[in-house]
Amino acid sequence: MSVEEIVVTRCAAIISSLDSVRPNHTRIRLLEELILKIVVAVKRVVDANVKVGAKSDGTGVDIANAKMSMNPFDEIAVEEAVRLREAGAATEVIAVSCGVAQCQETLRTALAIGADRAILVESNEDLQPLAVAKLLKAVVDKEQPQLVILGKQAIDDDSNQTGQMLAALANLPQATFASKVTIADGKATVSREVDGGSETLSLKLPAVVTTDLRLNEPRYVTLPNIMKAKKKPLETLKPEDLGIDVTSRLKTIKVSEPPKRSAGVKVADVKALVEKLKTEAKVL
Repeated sequence: MSVEEIVVTRCAAIISSLDSVRPNHTRIRLLEELILKIVVAVKRVVDANVKVGAKSDGTGVDIANAKMSMNPFDEIAVEEAVRLREAGAATEVIAVSCGVAQCQETLRTALAIGADRAILVESNEDLQPLAVAKLLKAVVDKEQPQLVILGKQAIDDDSNQTGQMLAALANLPQATFASKVTIADGKATVSREVDGGSETLSLKLPAVVTTDLRLNEPRYVTLPNIMKAKKKPLETLKPEDLGIDVTSRLKTIKVSEPPKRSAGVKVADVKALVEKLKTEAKVL
């Protein structure tokens, strides 16, 4: 169902309900619920199946000629946003990425999954979580979505910071590591797994949610949808357009490969094993 069809359907439902609603404040609340916009943040990372190593000079990770893909947690976020729209809980899904020009490819993937339009905040800087959160906050101020969904972390740096920072900067309620999300009556109900059990949170919209692996299984992107994605709108902005300084505050001192493990040794019997544990490993 297109954005226009969803809006028309919700208009009809809300207008019909207005006849039986008397208080003006209730009518206003119903009208505010007519348009529910979701912003989804996506990041371009090295494909999960590609093995990379440190640069010879230790200044970073060598990703030259490496296959790049959408961060898997962000793919789950896009899928969830599209499912919410398909269920009638949202009217528009906007994919946002911050980074180099090639991030357009990642955004086109999000559009192929089902996002309605995309925004690229283009920068050649090495964007750190705080800078990304500031850029996303500026986009949120501009778009005024009712829900922002992000992957809980990116597989390249595993920072797990951007969603929380965005919620703090925008002064919005947040729920992290979501395994289930439902939208109703101006609230988001989020289930999340915690140590020893599960937790259910109720958030008043607008809100920020970060996704866990258990939330959903992203759909397979079909060729027809890939072709349709090429025609969907993609807006490009610069950090200066949003008035954001993305200067790095952290400096990478050194990146190195993990130490190689020595080869294992076969032992003839338990007696030989115990002897090696005593004399070589010195753990007994």
